[in-house]
Amino acid sequence: MSYWHRTGPSTFTPSRHVGGAWDLETQHIATLLGVLAHEVEREHDARRGAGGLRISRLSYDILGTIPLEPVAVEITVLRRGRTIELVEARASHAGRPVVLLRAWLTAGYATADLEGTHHVAMPAPDEVPAWDMTTLWAGGFIASVEVRRRDLDPGRAQAWVRTPHALVADEGVSRLAQVAGLLDITNGIAVRVDPKDVSFPNLDLTAHLFRAPAPGWLGLDTTVSFGPEGAGVTTSVLHDERGPFGISTQCLTVRP
Repeated sequence: MSYWHRTGPSTFTPSRHVGGAWDLETQHIATLLGVLAHEVEREHDARRGAGGLRISRLSYDILGTIPLEPVAVEITVLRRGRTIELVEARASHAGRPVVLLRAWLTAGYATADLEGTHHVAMPAPDEVPAWDMTTLWAGGFIASVEVRRRDLDPGRAQAWVRTPHALVADEGVSRLAQVAGLLDITNGIAVRVDPKDVSFPNLDLTAHLFRAPAPGWLGLDTTVSFGPEGAGVTTSVLHDERGPFGISTQCLTVRP
């Protein structure tokens, strides 16, 4: 089973694995974020050829909930360049914009001798216990993902996630697009409070990447912060089995 099926040049229909966690009648936004990254890469490769620029930042704004129905995706190149481009992907449902992505794409350079970070590596996946995420969250997407989690404190956890399901049926999808389709799970990994008592959906998701993610497990070293007036932030250092490769943040609306 796949999360999405392409039903036209720019239209996609979700499978049952896209079912949401906050509302079972709406989509979990995670995999649609991956579809948008996939479409940005496809448009770029068709226009400039494979092996060109690579995505360094993904910045999504979530404009509302989406029923489990088809969406259309439109790509616009906002800033063309030989070594840097800014590309926008817009997902719409029934003519209504539902998610906007702005992605920076940059050229690669030989900087292996400069590589380094102070982000600390996580325990390996086989050192972290399996966690049944459906004991806390409902929905088809949550049920589709394998999770291993080390719970450190309310609002603090380290987790490894992966899925056996393809992002888009019968299409080659890059590892980056696969990762983009999992990132939105971070807001449910390290909860500060029971989601049955308090809702804290995210309004956006931004990921900054300092190297390409490798295949295998996706690691999330996650911290959730709530403020005193209904706002919150989920921050995750992103890992693969080699080590850290980026950071994601999500703006939360916290509603008791």
